[in-house]
Amino acid sequence: MANLNVNINELKLKNPVMTASGTFGYGLEFADFVPLDQIGGIIVKGTTLNPREGNDYPRMAETAQGMLNCVGLQNKGVDYFAEKIYPQIKDIDTNMIVNVSGSSPEDYAECAARVNALEKIPAIELNISCPNVHDGGMAFGVTCEGAASVVKAVRARYDKTLIVKLSPNVTNIVDIAKAVEAEGADSVSLINTLMGTSIDIERRRFNLSIGTGGLSGPCVKPVALRMVYQVAKGVNIPVIGLGGICNAHDAIEFFMAGATAIEIGTANFLDPAVTVKVRDGINEWLDNHGCKSVTEIVGCL
Repeated sequence: MANLNVNINELKLKNPVMTASGTFGYGLEFADFVPLDQIGGIIVKGTTLNPREGNDYPRMAETAQGMLNCVGLQNKGVDYFAEKIYPQIKDIDTNMIVNVSGSSPEDYAECAARVNALEKIPAIELNISCPNVHDGGMAFGVTCEGAASVVKAVRARYDKTLIVKLSPNVTNIVDIAKAVEAEGADSVSLINTLMGTSIDIERRRFNLSIGTGGLSGPCVKPVALRMVYQVAKGVNIPVIGLGGICNAHDAIEFFMAGATAIEIGTANFLDPAVTVKVRDGINEWLDNHGCKSVTEIVGCL
């Protein structure tokens, strides 16, 4: 077998396959379908400082080769996570990572600080696609200044591995990546969902309650690959690739584009055991091509 171990700064992964936030619950929901300890890392659903109800239904819609969602970060808040969820997941033998969201740099930082106190959570992933309440609803992640402000605030109060999830809804994602690297990000993950919409022509209305939603699934993979390639060449920190990965072939494309690790999202809805199947497929490809380690192909283009 090839060596599948990779490192994201000080975060050591037994293999480079992780789950994308919002597609795998808290991991517990998938325990009957896949051995959780065989996944390199599990990124739990978005967590905020205070509870959030999320958006009204309908908030999911199928589209060609993908899906749209506008769930709206529904969760019971970081204190609920610490008191009720953390005790159930802390002993799972893999990296349990919390996706942190907020509506201001101060919200992000306080939420991150509370997660920092949880001994067996070795990393967080910052979702900087949330509305910036100081700037009238613009997402933090669409400007260098906004992205940097969140990372700077969080870095001051969080001392473990800090992954920043980048939005693709920007003009130059490399500039955003460089901005968060400069403020202390240990890694960037990309891409988050692309903005899209879907219309019911019989009812003459949108299929989503708020009109627009995040597009994910195989249809976004070419965009994600392009952005991962560009960002990996532009920063000196590890890149985690995601966007439409459904099998080992997809994952290997991301490694060759420069990703050190990958996340699987929408495909979990189609096959709850896809993560382990992708891991096994990566190993088989490496063996068949005479590679002793997955790191041999990272950024090999």
